[in-house]
Amino acid sequence: QVQVVESGGGLVQPGGSLRLACTASGSIFNIYDMGWWRQAPGKEREMVATIYSTDYTEYAPSVKGRFAISRDAAKKTVYLQMNSLKPEDTGVYICNVDLIRLDSVQQEYWGQGTQVTVSS
Repeated sequence: QVQVVESGGGLVQPGGSLRLACTASGSIFNIYDMGWWRQAPGKEREMVATIYSTDYTEYAPSVKGRFAISRDAAKKTVYLQMNSLKPEDTGVYICNVDLIRLDSVQQEYWGQGTQVTVSS
């Protein structure tokens, strides 16, 4: 069993900041890539930021320079620091983890998501 749990969402004013966290737990042998996606109302799910096992990072053009993704391998946790938030950043932020389980199966897991609302 593997669980992926996000935290840190909420309501923030435009220009404000939030920090999201996502922790994987359970029967994990090793974690490869970790990332954040978001689902806005009426829009397709989009990749926001990914951090690869090499620590290379990738961002959506709309958040580059404002968001920063990082990871703590020992805690099996990925973070998303979001600064200069805009109303268009509103959505459900969903964590994605690519890992190998203790039974040697590689699989992607998704969290339930955490709501981020940017509004005055």
